[in-house]
Amino acid sequence: MKNGQPAEGPVRVGLISLGCAKNLVDTEIMLGSLLKDGLEIVNDAASADAVIINTCAFIDAAQAESVDTILESAQVREAQNRGQALIVSGCLPQRFRGELPRLLPEVDAFMGIDQVAQVSSIVQQALQQRAQRMRNAERKTRNSKSNAASRLAELNRHLAATTHDQEETLGGSEKFDKTKAAIAQRAPRAARRARVGRPASSIRHPASPLVNVQVRPSYIPDYATPRFRLTPRHFAYLKIAEGCNHPCSFCVIPRMRGSHRSRPQADLIAEARQLIADGVKELNLISQDSTYYGFDLRPNRAASIASPEKFSAAAKNLPATAPTLCTLLRELNALAGHFWVRLLYTHPAHWTDELIQTIAECPKVARYVDMPLQHIHENMLERMRRETSRQYIVDLIRKIRADIPGIAIRTTFIVGFPGETEACFQALLEFIRETQFERVGVFTYSQEAGTRAAKMENQIPDRVKKQRRDQAMAEQLRVARRICASFVGRTIKVLAERETSENELRNTSVVSWEHGLIREASAGRSPLDHRRYFVARGEADAPDIDGRVYVRGEQPLGEFAFVKIIGHTDYDLIAEPA
Repeated sequence: MKNGQPAEGPVRVGLISLGCAKNLVDTEIMLGSLLKDGLEIVNDAASADAVIINTCAFIDAAQAESVDTILESAQVREAQNRGQALIVSGCLPQRFRGELPRLLPEVDAFMGIDQVAQVSSIVQQALQQRAQRMRNAERKTRNSKSNAASRLAELNRHLAATTHDQEETLGGSEKFDKTKAAIAQRAPRAARRARVGRPASSIRHPASPLVNVQVRPSYIPDYATPRFRLTPRHFAYLKIAEGCNHPCSFCVIPRMRGSHRSRPQADLIAEARQLIADGVKELNLISQDSTYYGFDLRPNRAASIASPEKFSAAAKNLPATAPTLCTLLRELNALAGHFWVRLLYTHPAHWTDELIQTIAECPKVARYVDMPLQHIHENMLERMRRETSRQYIVDLIRKIRADIPGIAIRTTFIVGFPGETEACFQALLEFIRETQFERVGVFTYSQEAGTRAAKMENQIPDRVKKQRRDQAMAEQLRVARRICASFVGRTIKVLAERETSENELRNTSVVSWEHGLIREASAGRSPLDHRRYFVARGEADAPDIDGRVYVRGEQPLGEFAFVKIIGHTDYDLIAEPA
């Protein structure tokens, strides 16, 4: 690239994806759109004409990673390719669309969730923007070497000092599900009213970055949307819905991702059928609330349904032809082929007897459920606005386990939430001991600007949060060891993924922005020796976040096999071919 103009040939684009599996699907859609439009994808960011960073803004640590990655990319550009356009997409601009152009002037374009399929056009506009900046030799810029922490601190100070959360936070307000507007930067109220519906590029100052962000996203992909998968050949993520209607007091997802919107069932089946034909052996169903799938499509819907009682009543009154998670699972189960369907991101308030029966009756649906509970103490559940009681949760888990033999339950908990007393925390530890969850992740509470919880009294010190997280993880470690030991001598079905390395055998720490601290490095010597091992996953193991099965001896990669469990680590199983 020279003077902001790409060299002869197709525009070269590098892409960095951060965050969750749902974000990864958005990245895959952007890649598919870029390739369809004739742009070239490169792995070396320094050689790219444009770099896209698809960001996460779920909690403070994810925001820090996103900002740090942006600043690092800007430094690489400054040192090696000053004409390169830098584009930021995803949840960070979706959440902080009004502040980022000022705080991150290194960026040439910000794009929201609704714009993923328009990425090729935005790349071209960003290249023009970069060329204009390159021609403006007198333009003053902020030093890109200032760290992510200082930028985030400034951002949060700005949020705290303005009415941003009242005026732009849509979830839980009367504006939710009604307002659609493009905002480039803060402006007087009258000017903002005049801007509603106008594209962001038409309202920005010529010297400021391109901002193309819809206030409340409404986009959802379909089967016809180009997509270039980044997962291995044998598994894929199938995004069944987007957005969330829940009012959780700690969460910013409805603000960033919009209200719940389901894909048509026929469209999902068409995509699943193609994925299976391409060799996929595991379909991972993802959304913000998979159990709400289809309910936004019901006829004459007046509002979203939150409480278990109202949801159960609405489910019973649905027309026979209405799409639900149950109808989707049954149709996926009926597809030809040898594969698993894995259900992720379910909400405890939206489970029904029919869903439990459906999973039990569908052999291709993995005996696994991901159901974040966040806490168990009544006071915490109420303050978190989780819509469920302790007794409801206990009864639901008991019924799931009784009616679906062998099912593994994954959950997550938040410790250090405002007002969490020592008694509340001890109730959580007791619940972990009693319930014996197969998989658990633990978060320390993250105080997110614009949420109800951020303004609550009795905020917990970081030191106490970390102590409680460590205590909860120690409690779950004891549970995990007992569960792993119970598998020794059993033969299970696994999906072989890859050959492992000696370094991987030593590194067993796993952390996820969505699932919290999942495991820490095992204490003492690992029982794994220096023989050849292949990494596999059983039905109880979702990609990246759960346990592994280390199989001695060669396995057919990307295929199912039966193995005998001969040992275990703290969290993983050791096996040999059956």
